[in-house]
Amino acid sequence: MQQHHCLYITATSAMSGKSAVALGTMQMLSRQMQNVAFFRPIINEPQLDDRDPDINLMLEHFKLDMEYPDTFAYTLAEAREIINQGSRTLLIENILRKFKHLQAKYDFVLCVGTDFLGKDPVSEFELNAEIAANLGCPVILVTSGDNASPQDIHESLRLTMDSLQPYALEVIATIINRADLSLTDVEDFRKDFAQDGVPAMIYAVPNDPTIGRATMQDVQKGLNAEVLFGENRLDTLVGDYLVAAMHVDNFLSYVAKDQLIISPGDRSDILLAALATRQSSTKPDIAGVLLTGGLRPSDEICQLVKGWGGTPLPVLLTEQHTYRTIMALQEIYGLIEPGDARKINTVLGLYEHYVNGKEISKRLLCKTSGRMTPMMFEFELIERAKNARMRIVLAEGEEERILQATDILLRREVADIILLGNVDNIRAKANALGLDIEGATLIDPVTSPKFEEYAQTYAELRKAKGITLEQARDIMRDATYYATMMVKKDDADGMVSGAVNTTAHTIRPAFEFIKTRPGYSVVSSVFLMCLKDRVLVFGDCAVNPNPSAQQLAEIAVASARTAEVFGVDPRVAMLSYSTGSSGKGTDVDVVIEATRLAKEMAPELALEGPIQYDAAIDPAVARTKLPDSKVAGKATVFIFPDLNTGNNTYKAVQRAAGAVAIGPVLQGLNKPVNDLSRGCTVPDIVNTVAITAVQAAAEKKAAQK
Repeated sequence: MQQHHCLYITATSAMSGKSAVALGTMQMLSRQMQNVAFFRPIINEPQLDDRDPDINLMLEHFKLDMEYPDTFAYTLAEAREIINQGSRTLLIENILRKFKHLQAKYDFVLCVGTDFLGKDPVSEFELNAEIAANLGCPVILVTSGDNASPQDIHESLRLTMDSLQPYALEVIATIINRADLSLTDVEDFRKDFAQDGVPAMIYAVPNDPTIGRATMQDVQKGLNAEVLFGENRLDTLVGDYLVAAMHVDNFLSYVAKDQLIISPGDRSDILLAALATRQSSTKPDIAGVLLTGGLRPSDEICQLVKGWGGTPLPVLLTEQHTYRTIMALQEIYGLIEPGDARKINTVLGLYEHYVNGKEISKRLLCKTSGRMTPMMFEFELIERAKNARMRIVLAEGEEERILQATDILLRREVADIILLGNVDNIRAKANALGLDIEGATLIDPVTSPKFEEYAQTYAELRKAKGITLEQARDIMRDATYYATMMVKKDDADGMVSGAVNTTAHTIRPAFEFIKTRPGYSVVSSVFLMCLKDRVLVFGDCAVNPNPSAQQLAEIAVASARTAEVFGVDPRVAMLSYSTGSSGKGTDVDVVIEATRLAKEMAPELALEGPIQYDAAIDPAVARTKLPDSKVAGKATVFIFPDLNTGNNTYKAVQRAAGAVAIGPVLQGLNKPVNDLSRGCTVPDIVNTVAITAVQAAAEKKAAQK
């Protein structure tokens, strides 16, 4: 079978979900290779930001190393003009020239066809087929199954396949978006469209209305509207529109969830009533308010709104009058913006669940690179966590970043999430932030049916320290202790905390009753350092200030085991200011002894020490200083002699080399407990939960042996 280095995604009609499929496919490709380009032969006319939305999404979300002008060949108007002049061949030739330029620079080129916003969709589909054929690309077809019966979809696909025959295109896969199809329907489609013994890869993705719905940001951009209030809530989804031209009493009876209230700007009564609905438990939450006619509320009203407590509500102002505003809103649809984590993760979750990326990859016969980029590592991390589907408890369930991460983790099906805290507060905060955490288990430790059992267990475990049952009850009210006890009692597979709590508070309960693994006397940590082309493991950079030789040896062996869990082949460098026998001193002696002990503990490990950092990582230096070493010049696990050295080095590498530092990952405990920094971002939390899930799965697998 032919090796492909490109793929063309084309829709069969407008609004079929092509952008979502492109996003999922780009993620699938980025898992396997480092250098993927994105190309659109023909884009729609530039809008306000002068960037095509699909291209902008790919460049920003995947951080593609491309210049915007290289990502497309023509606008739709330019392409039409060339075709109308009878120069269709010239159009194709110029597209091919630009495409070949990208192929020379990149390992793979993902192409996405036109938006079908023209007046002749049949001609547009044929143009996409002709372009794909001339570029030599196999095709993924995207079609909409919205409000269509299985028979209707089947007939439509048959017509589409017949129309592609003259172009001799290889259809890699067909994705039916927004489809209400059973597994039997899809399997029947596959059998019917199979050719020459090669099964047709047809996938059906159900409808999720939140993807296609516009956000307040889309409304603001589409109308070039001014944001008066609630600028930080423009990600709110809009479900429907309500023109409020009636008396406020009547208006309130029409209010519905996720509505955008449209009203002339001089109707202060409507504005204030709309804001009041967000404070009322008897009224549904609206999406926002759009004031028309360029009529700005008075200063007094603005001051009142600015001082209004509670949930912020987006309020926009457009210069257009109400009728024109309504007409303009009909042309606005929900784009997937680079910063819209909710939509992006919803799309990726659906793609991963309903589209078999491995099956598509196998058909494409993509070669995988031996290099590992940060994005590849994070994708692989999420994939491994998804396959394990562990139960991870987050002790700080009322923290905003934890809730945002939970929304993402559930959409991506990374783990089963347990949130601790006041259940009413958790739900209220999630609703205020527009987050979906329905799939999470919410537990208030104080009112939990297991509270007394946990307190009794803690009192029993700590009775040698003089802990009474009453003291145990007080301690178990602390969510971090409660979460750790859940892990101890196998009610959760792993625990994550530290977004609010200190490191000491996060890991103290684990020291008290999770305890260290057999053969280890110390808990330590590593950072997974994702450089541009590889992943290194740095330990210990977060826990032990001045480890002894025995502790350093344990840290080395534990770090090597952690490296293996995350797919890094461990070659361990015991770092010092001396390489081999070149230096003397107490600090060097500790590393020499630690190296000896580590080799006794794990004789199978590739381990070298003492060794300087440059000799450990640079093959040229290694050839001079340790020419016969199996580790020098190619080390993957770096063990620092003390916390001062390790912490400063990981931060220096992180900043100077632009590395992504994932961690700290705690090791040496009987069960996985991991700490967040108080300055952690939402992606940091997502990665830490995924790490904890992978650790938990590895622990369970080892226990079964």
